[in-house]
Amino acid sequence: MQSRRLFWNIVEKVEALIDSGQHPPGSRLPPERVLAEQFNVSRPTVREAIIALEVRGRVEVKTSSGVYVIDKPEDTSRKIEVSAFELTQARALVEGEAAALAASSITQDELERLHQSLLDMENGDNPEQADREFHSIISTATRNNAILYAVQNFWHLREHDKSIKDAYSNVCSSNNNKRLDEHRDIYNALKSGDSQAARLAMHEHFNRLINALFDASEAKALEEIKRKSSETRGLYSLNHLVT
Repeated sequence: MQSRRLFWNIVEKVEALIDSGQHPPGSRLPPERVLAEQFNVSRPTVREAIIALEVRGRVEVKTSSGVYVIDKPEDTSRKIEVSAFELTQARALVEGEAAALAASSITQDELERLHQSLLDMENGDNPEQADREFHSIISTATRNNAILYAVQNFWHLREHDKSIKDAYSNVCSSNNNKRLDEHRDIYNALKSGDSQAARLAMHEHFNRLINALFDASEAKALEEIKRKSSETRGLYSLNHLVT
């Protein structure tokens, strides 16, 4: 476990324990204190992870009783086809407003974790995970579980839909310096509590991303046209008759 207290890592670890049968549906998770010791993180980090698990439909929090594992919900994300362009547009709309909302409610601890994620991106310390952590912290800072749920599902699509995953892999690492600058602008706006600047910075980030997706798509289409043209040329060429 890395020292930067990534609550999303705890979510994934607890889900793995649930899926393995160690914590079957109906069972109660260990107390917050025990989980904090088990994963070597702070109790606030565990609380954030529990919120995320509840939003994802993996646990139910019962007041004065504990946190109980529930049956895994049916995965309906595959029933509707979503393109990388649609996902990016939706992320811009939702995460732009999430940034604006978070600017007025983000805590000092969350700002410090955002800054750490920036350092991780800059140092190349698992930049994709740091990117995900950055956006997760902002969605959590909205104090709105519906927004958190939406952003988490956006990331699920990004990481599990093959066409989207392939499209993003071609552009996300193509300009790391620009991506880092955009995240710094978002961070600075949140740090200053400027909702409008936070919204604008998030929109600019996704605007570059979607334009990069268009550029990559056009380049791929052009390459396909050239390939088909080359095949046709080879099939019908008369060079063998005139040489």
